[in-house]
Amino acid sequence: MTFHERPSLAPLTFALLIVLVQHSPALAADDAADPRRPAAISTAEVPRVGDAIFARQRQYQNMRSAAFQGWAPDGHGILISTRFGNSPQLHRVFEPGGRREQVSFYDEPVGGRFVPASKDNAILLTMNAGGSENFQIFLLDHHAYRTELLTDGKSRNELGPVRRDGSQMIVHSNKRNGRDTDIYIADTRKPDSMQMLYETTNQFWVANDWSQDGKELALVREVSINEGYPALFDVASRQLKPLKLPAEGKAAVGGMAFAPDGRSVYLTTDAEGEFLSLWQLELESGKYTPLSTDIHWDVTHIEVESKSGTVAFVVNEDGASRLYLIADGKRRSLDVPLGTIDQLDFSPDGEQLGFTLSRPDAPADAYSISLGEGKLTRWTFSETGGVDPASFVEPTRVKFPTFDGREIPAYYFRPRGASAEKPAAVLVVIHGGPESQYRPDFSPVVQYYVNELGLAVVQPNVRGSAGYGKTYLKLDNGPLREDSVKDIGALLDWVGQQKELDAKRLAVIGGSYGGYMVLASLVNYPERIKAGIDIVGIANFITFLERTSPYRQDLRRVEYGDERDPEMRAVFERINPTARAETIKSALLIVHGKNDPRVPFSEAEQIAAKVRSAGRPVWTVYAENEGHGFVKKDNRDYLAAVQALFLEREVLGK
Repeated sequence: MTFHERPSLAPLTFALLIVLVQHSPALAADDAADPRRPAAISTAEVPRVGDAIFARQRQYQNMRSAAFQGWAPDGHGILISTRFGNSPQLHRVFEPGGRREQVSFYDEPVGGRFVPASKDNAILLTMNAGGSENFQIFLLDHHAYRTELLTDGKSRNELGPVRRDGSQMIVHSNKRNGRDTDIYIADTRKPDSMQMLYETTNQFWVANDWSQDGKELALVREVSINEGYPALFDVASRQLKPLKLPAEGKAAVGGMAFAPDGRSVYLTTDAEGEFLSLWQLELESGKYTPLSTDIHWDVTHIEVESKSGTVAFVVNEDGASRLYLIADGKRRSLDVPLGTIDQLDFSPDGEQLGFTLSRPDAPADAYSISLGEGKLTRWTFSETGGVDPASFVEPTRVKFPTFDGREIPAYYFRPRGASAEKPAAVLVVIHGGPESQYRPDFSPVVQYYVNELGLAVVQPNVRGSAGYGKTYLKLDNGPLREDSVKDIGALLDWVGQQKELDAKRLAVIGGSYGGYMVLASLVNYPERIKAGIDIVGIANFITFLERTSPYRQDLRRVEYGDERDPEMRAVFERINPTARAETIKSALLIVHGKNDPRVPFSEAEQIAAKVRSAGRPVWTVYAENEGHGFVKKDNRDYLAAVQALFLEREVLGK
């Protein structure tokens, strides 16, 4: 069982009508004449992007990465996700460094995993259309050249745990009413076989793991990133048994996994400290044994080997991952390069652990490590588009003081040649979530900004970010929302103190909640920021909460506050960027997918119309076939070129 960070309720991924403004015929003609703009994208006020920018970006846009998706049940190779066409697809790799055999062929991005214990190496695919996030589950029988739809083709269906024998799967689906996400059981090989296991009216439950005998599920009721409740669910009787945490009171629960004998479970919780620690719970006695409370960082992933019971877990140390094993009662750290680790899975023979590793100076690739001698094996060698890997810039960890005396962590990419005599312009990248965290993953876009545009890139983890303890995580909740914006003000002060940085040439960019942070920064610091790029951002918390997909509303209200409460509504009315749009003096680029189920497209419409009505220019890039971010390569390539042109004109003065 693998889980990601704390339960992310609004993860960041970078993007109603086109704003009701009459554009000049000359502008419309110029827009329509851009031959590189994909047909699904509409723009306003965006100049034609010159060939030179596309030529300079081509190598960076053709960099690839590979994500480990699991071991083949027959022991011959692994499954990965990588892109060779317009969107990521699934591929098999039969040996380290071997060829990648593509097994899915769709226009939309595809995820998935092997059906456990399947003799034919069947694969469960997950896919949605146009960024709608109404995921569907398919069975791919590669040998019979047949793909079957297993879900209803309409509702939102997320694949949960699959039985060890591969016969059944758990599906989290809102098919009952479009709002509540219920838990279903289904046959992995039969369409229309979903049967209700647990109805979750007004609650949000997630199945984390399935016991090896198939009798019980490990569930967590997620109230917020700060509050969760573990339970066992008896599949036959449909009975739910709550489990106590190691300490009383509200606490976060990150994930759960059964021991092979089913007599205990492993779970992560911050019930007895600031961080998500790993515990083992004996189910009969209720006794908890701490396994990582001496490590003062969050445990982000756990995986249990099905025969030996060896436990692998990952710790997030100030953004970087550290990998541990627990075997025969002893814990040891495994030597893995600096980076972030994801998607843990033990090999069928139990001798290796597979995972994705993303280093700050190289694209993500699939790796495995032998449990005995700790030998690291690289399975994929993703391409860097012909760019010399030695040219990639690694970030430096820094901290800067903020208004209340705290120190805010950040990662700083310093371009070569930046000096007091030649200070570099600055791009501040603000992550979404808000309960997310910038971590030192590889980003071709950041490397392009640093190496080709000469921009210094700073990625702060302002208050409210995950990874630094539950107290830090709660510092921006509800009415404290603008305190995180004050942290950006403190970062502007820090930039001004660095001799090699030019505080007068500074831009901000962010997606989702990071888009709100961009708009709020432009509103609060209009004289200090030259340009902002808002990607699928929140412009008005009231309309956002009223219009976000119903299955998300209650989870978001816990973090942001309830717009139905008069006092909280008054706070929103005061801090909404739409309420102070006339104060924005910075250049503005707005990006949004029209199918976005998280931050409705109307958020982009609102802020663009208000800023334009105040007489300010606004570039807009809207996509008909995208949702909460741009994932199709042709759309991303065009957007990257527009962003580069925007930064060159508005920040670099070219």
